[in-house]
Amino acid sequence: MRSSDGKTRDLVTTQDGAGWDYSQTRHPYHFIERPKGPHYCLYNRRHMAVCFDDHSTEDGYWRLRTKAAVLHTGELPLQFEGPDAEALLDKLFTKDITRVKPMRCGYGLACYEDGGLITDGILLRLSEDKFWYAQADGDFYSWARAHGAGMDVRISDPDVFVSQVQGPNALKILEAASDIGLPEKFTYFAVARVPMGGQEVIVTRTGYTNELGWEFYTEPHHDVDALWAHLTAAGAPHGMEIFGLDAMNIRRIEAGILNAGSDFNETTTPFDVGLGRFVDDDKGDFIGKVALNGSPKESRLFGLKCEGAEPVIAGPIVDQGQRVGTVTAGAISPFLGYGIGYGLFDGHTHAVGDQVSVTCRDGQLYPAMLVDIPFYDQAAEIPRGKRVDIPTRPA
Repeated sequence: MRSSDGKTRDLVTTQDGAGWDYSQTRHPYHFIERPKGPHYCLYNRRHMAVCFDDHSTEDGYWRLRTKAAVLHTGELPLQFEGPDAEALLDKLFTKDITRVKPMRCGYGLACYEDGGLITDGILLRLSEDKFWYAQADGDFYSWARAHGAGMDVRISDPDVFVSQVQGPNALKILEAASDIGLPEKFTYFAVARVPMGGQEVIVTRTGYTNELGWEFYTEPHHDVDALWAHLTAAGAPHGMEIFGLDAMNIRRIEAGILNAGSDFNETTTPFDVGLGRFVDDDKGDFIGKVALNGSPKESRLFGLKCEGAEPVIAGPIVDQGQRVGTVTAGAISPFLGYGIGYGLFDGHTHAVGDQVSVTCRDGQLYPAMLVDIPFYDQAAEIPRGKRVDIPTRPA
């Protein structure tokens, strides 16, 4: 039986003593999380906290929505450096990355030759010929190495860890943490080098929540104790606390953000899951271009609005007694007040507004409506700072 069956799950805990835990990596702030009672998943063979004993998932969600929350992620930055770095990355990704200017980010979506998706992530262009690709879970390093054979590019793991500060107070915290205030022109998807307590830190105006936020990259040369103490002092007046992936997962579903490996995989094209806008079919050759040009362009992934219960991951979606799709994500939204999720349909047979039945946490079928995603803030004005939307937690 596989994990994530909707009834149990297998997580990593810390125990005293030596033993077998090879190929698992703790992030540099593990010592900060440990007293809070963390429970970890493995993501890119790195530990990423999904929940903590010292607060509930709902507490973490509201911290994110009303103040600021920090997640130390398992994203894996890979470094591409050399004269052919841009050419290789443009071959690997569906979008024209030559348009990404130095000190800007882009969204990198990679496909197999048949158009099936491998992974996604944020591409940072640090200079003309140096990039970091902060990838989601998946085997991308070997894929890139294989396709970079014969090219003048060095692909390496720079041993960098990504953390995100998200929520309505996030930029206030950055301004307080920076030795020079907010960086200039720090617009959505910008990259900046910011001095924090005398240490230069790469930060990006990105995140996995569609809240106002930024991410920072901890490198091997950083004094992590001093950096965390500095960030903590800056964040404390603005309510900054650590939270886990479970709390963030609710918000990313509300925001229409997809997870590599569950919401999409090698069996789905970008078009199947509503990511067709990240395919530049007018650019030069890239892996999967021929297959994608001949594939259906309609999405078969929809939001699920379930008033009665929480859709369960991997649960069947049923219409007129027949299984027509699968739940790929599910949660109860404390803000919306009902069950939400994503449904991936077996074919292009359904549309927004259709009524179906979805399997929920108790194993029973409940009525659900197919809706557009994101569930709110359709224009993504919150992360761009164009909309201040701080909800009130119900009493």
